[in-house]
Amino acid sequence: MSEKSACSHLSSPVIVSPCAACKILRRRCVEKCVLAPYFPPIDPLKFTISHQVFGASNIIKMLLELPEDQRVDAVNSMVYEANARIRDPVYGCAGAICQLQKQISELQADLVKAHVEILNVQTQNANLVALICTEMTQNE
Repeated sequence: MSEKSACSHLSSPVIVSPCAACKILRRRCVEKCVLAPYFPPIDPLKFTISHQVFGASNIIKMLLELPEDQRVDAVNSMVYEANARIRDPVYGCAGAICQLQKQISELQADLVKAHVEILNVQTQNANLVALICTEMTQNE
């Protein structure tokens, strides 16, 4: 990225504490830095992970294409997707979704088995009650 990026305008005043993005990119953080509201200096890992997967220029492009009210969600999504991609380089978020769907299927099968077992126990209970009642009437 050139010196005239979204984070460094020579005419803009410099911020005292640079955002995590500018700090990691070793750039001057200006007052109108596009990344500053979403990557605070106290959380550098958030930008590091996103930068590693998407690249700073792509992050800036995505943010500039969105209305400001959607940018927080976009950054949160990028951070989540970047974390997923680092954990699972092949499948990323899709791997997590598939794993959760598999877990749901297994739990649904377990639930069906539990319902069948409950019905069996209820049937046995009804049979025992009927047997006890018939024995009691025969003994009287």
